[in-house]
Amino acid sequence: MKKSAMLLTAAASLFVLMSCGQTKTKQAEGKVLNIACWNDEFKERFTDFFVTKGLLPSDVQVNWIQVANENGVYQNMLDELLVKQKDLPADKKIDLFLVEADYALKYVDTPYTLDVRKDIGLKDEELKQQYQYTKDIMTDSNGALKGVSWQACPGGFIYRRSIAKAVLGDDDPKVVQQSLRSWERFDHVAEKAKAAGYFMLSGYDDAFRVFSDNITEPLVKNNKINISPSILRWISQTKKYTDNGYNNRANLWSEESKKGAGPEGKVFGYFGPAWFIDYVLADASLAYPDGVKEKGNGTYGDWAFCKGPKPFSWGGTWICAAAGTDNPRLIHDIMFTLTCKQDVMEAIAKEAGDFTNNTDAMKNIASSDYQNPFLGGQNHIQPFLENALSIRKDCASPYDQGISEKLQLCFAPYFEGYMTEEQAWDYFYKEITVLYPQLQR
Repeated sequence: MKKSAMLLTAAASLFVLMSCGQTKTKQAEGKVLNIACWNDEFKERFTDFFVTKGLLPSDVQVNWIQVANENGVYQNMLDELLVKQKDLPADKKIDLFLVEADYALKYVDTPYTLDVRKDIGLKDEELKQQYQYTKDIMTDSNGALKGVSWQACPGGFIYRRSIAKAVLGDDDPKVVQQSLRSWERFDHVAEKAKAAGYFMLSGYDDAFRVFSDNITEPLVKNNKINISPSILRWISQTKKYTDNGYNNRANLWSEESKKGAGPEGKVFGYFGPAWFIDYVLADASLAYPDGVKEKGNGTYGDWAFCKGPKPFSWGGTWICAAAGTDNPRLIHDIMFTLTCKQDVMEAIAKEAGDFTNNTDAMKNIASSDYQNPFLGGQNHIQPFLENALSIRKDCASPYDQGISEKLQLCFAPYFEGYMTEEQAWDYFYKEITVLYPQLQR
């Protein structure tokens, strides 16, 4: 167990008295709002859809505590600050902090996060349009909702139209979806893509989230590692794709993976949610990075979206209220505006590209004349909407991030041919028990 996590656990019983007392006592709102985050994403949503709308009290100062998320740095910083929270003056305490799906459960069953219904005041009627899985992942063992999100992050398959025409004879999303609606059909198209001189996927990690998000049991049960058949399917498929030349042998986030989407790229498609389209592929597609994002600049506009073989989600950012905050009413207004108001959810989707966490808002956009220029003018919200309604998050565990990262790390040498599968498993179990000594093989 990480030292920071141990600190969280050790201080929990001391902090719960302060947190409960604070939330039940009426007091004047603070004049400083401290928000911990790892990038500008929430800051942009907060500024564009809350501050500029005149909703932030003029006498409140907002301080951003921003630390990069790589290598657990943000979590470690957050853990240390939350442990110290009870000893800090009001204006130094964290009021809001952001968490990602991969490690959200680490903070859900602790007294460091407030109940957004009981303590902050959001009502079930206000929350009812949010996708159930986005609430399930932030619900603690007592049924308390500990965070809310403006995003839902269903994923699908984002593919090159020109390559789809070359391989399948058509680039229409409905036609392509029929060809990719199961893993068996997906494998068949991968074979055809290879024969036509293309790669079905960029590399080893591209499909991992589709498989890991479709497990039917937690990856850890009674402190014992429980590898799902879905994960085993990812391993066998990825080995097959690598050996047969169906992927480009690239690691996710590598320059080689990005190049696969660019002007010289030969990758059929990538699995991802809305943020992957707007913040990864759109930039990677450009021949002239400083040029206008429009059709003709690289592969921009030569893309489309379909549901793919399995619904899945990837990512998401949740807003948590920190116990000890002196701004509960302001936090209520922020959470309500940025995660519950339908008109704001529609505006964020149209202006910022997020698939937002409101079923009616997404239904309205799905049936509108909305067009995504990167996707050649496609309104891709409907297939996203269909996948979002199928997502379940009842198998999550606090160990998911570490296990997922170690699986991808330790099996890369197997895919590359440097290890046997047995050696890769030994490598994985060695690494994971160092990270989580309490777990058993």
